[in-house]
Amino acid sequence: MLLQAARLVGLQLSLSLFCCWAFSCHSTESSPDFSLPGDYLLAGLFPIHSDYLEVRSRPMVTLCDRSNSFNSHGYHLFQAMRFSIEEINNSTALLPNVTLGYELYDVCSESASVYAMLRILSVPGTHHIEIQGDTSRYSPTAVAVIGPSSTNHATAAASMLSPFLVPLLLEQIHKVNFLLHEDVVTFNDNGDPLSSYDIIAWDWSGPKWTFQVIGSSRWSPVRLDINKTKIQWHGKDNQVPTSVCSSNCLEGHAQVIVGVHHCCFECVPCEAGTFLNKSDPHRCQPCGKEEWAPKRSQTCFPRTVVFLAWHEPVSWVLLAANTLLLLVVVGTAGLFAWHLETPVVRSAGGKLCFLMLGSLAVGSCGLYGFLGKPTLIMCLLRQTLFALGLAIFLSCLTIRSFQLVFIFKFSAKLPIFYRAWVQHHGAGLFVVISSTAQLLICLTWLAVWTPLPTREYQRFPQLVMLDCTEAKSLGFVLAFIYNSLLSVSTFACSYLGKDLPENYNEAKCVTFSLLLNFVSWIAFFTTASVYQGKYLPAVTMLAALSCLSGGFSGYFLPKCYVILCRPDLNSTAYFQASIQEYTRRCSST
Repeated sequence: MLLQAARLVGLQLSLSLFCCWAFSCHSTESSPDFSLPGDYLLAGLFPIHSDYLEVRSRPMVTLCDRSNSFNSHGYHLFQAMRFSIEEINNSTALLPNVTLGYELYDVCSESASVYAMLRILSVPGTHHIEIQGDTSRYSPTAVAVIGPSSTNHATAAASMLSPFLVPLLLEQIHKVNFLLHEDVVTFNDNGDPLSSYDIIAWDWSGPKWTFQVIGSSRWSPVRLDINKTKIQWHGKDNQVPTSVCSSNCLEGHAQVIVGVHHCCFECVPCEAGTFLNKSDPHRCQPCGKEEWAPKRSQTCFPRTVVFLAWHEPVSWVLLAANTLLLLVVVGTAGLFAWHLETPVVRSAGGKLCFLMLGSLAVGSCGLYGFLGKPTLIMCLLRQTLFALGLAIFLSCLTIRSFQLVFIFKFSAKLPIFYRAWVQHHGAGLFVVISSTAQLLICLTWLAVWTPLPTREYQRFPQLVMLDCTEAKSLGFVLAFIYNSLLSVSTFACSYLGKDLPENYNEAKCVTFSLLLNFVSWIAFFTTASVYQGKYLPAVTMLAALSCLSGGFSGYFLPKCYVILCRPDLNSTAYFQASIQEYTRRCSST
């Protein structure tokens, strides 16, 4: 209460200071243009002149009586109030023994409105506003105000008059009921008049406007009469214009309302993925997650679930190729077991060859997970089995190339290191450590960035892509980088042995297999960057299959050829002759 009283005192003090500045310190003083004394005064605020519309550099008080600024509409409102008050005073039944007076002000601008309202709020006979704690007991000059007709001016008037409880309408007006020129004048609960009206059509075709009566409205009894022949429409051949703000929208177009009227709207087409429900024509609604819709659609359609199925031709080709590789690997293992004691098998690594072939078989088995509907087991195993199998194969190939180079080039120069390497099984230790590192990467991948079946909705609006999330994880990147480093180390060791005896020189074959490996994965990443469709798992499987096939072909096929087709080269004498030839060549250089 104290805060409210303080604000009220502040408002009144501000008005008092402004009133002093306006009436005492300034030469411009507002006075009613027309006035009539009476027991109760009503104030009328009407724009008899138009506002001053030029640009101003600082606030100025606008004078209303300027030439060429007469406002006929405001003047008509002004005369209507005068006529109404005079008719009430002349009646012996409406307000007997009471005379109404008026003060009519020309409010051509906001500054003129402020001056008029200060004059209305001032104490009768003075030019000041008294400060009182209870404004309900304050008695201004006017008991009620009619106007202004402008929204901006009315807002300013309401903010100044409302603290002093001055009403825009008399409280008892809805009780008024009297006869005026054979017409009954009465008001409803909202203060709106219920009386008879003439319907007038304005004609603005000439230099000055004119009007004619084209009909009438009667209240008791309720009746509306319009003479349509007197209405002059502006359309062609006096045709009646369509009484709508906007025409109907096409199918799939939402009616976006412009302004405050529901009949005025813009037709906006629904975007893809949204549809227009007939129950709500003003807003495009989004389709469900499993649905899609084209542009300008009135309904949603179910998405098609797609994945690389087993029965598709591409799947059959990849399945046949991978199965063939797996059978060849198993057959090679049997061939090497049968010829285990031959020089070719022993020079290829002996029993280490079975670990290499087994790793290729493990990687090949993982490729079957790229076919069919993705499941949790498929997503967990398909990439990890391939990455682990390839890492074991590359580790064996690296250490085999390193051992050949070390035996032929450095064993005589570093005999102590060579004996320690052999005694502590350095080759096997390297394979175990290298393979274990990749195994830990894969286990971390499965634990932290677990590959899971997923339904992908962003690639194509009409499809739901079933896939696994492994290619989008950091684990996949780490496993791929590790195998790439092993490939580089394998190439480096093989290149160092490019001048070894022919039976032990694997640089050409290893270079071919690694080159095929690099080309396969470059082609895969290039394709994956531009294509994200249904056959992306097939592209991934093809790249992995090419990598495994290249490794097998580069290392094992030449040795299978010697065992099966050139038994004369698979003899101890031939290998000793090659070694002696290499020794003589090294001695001569």
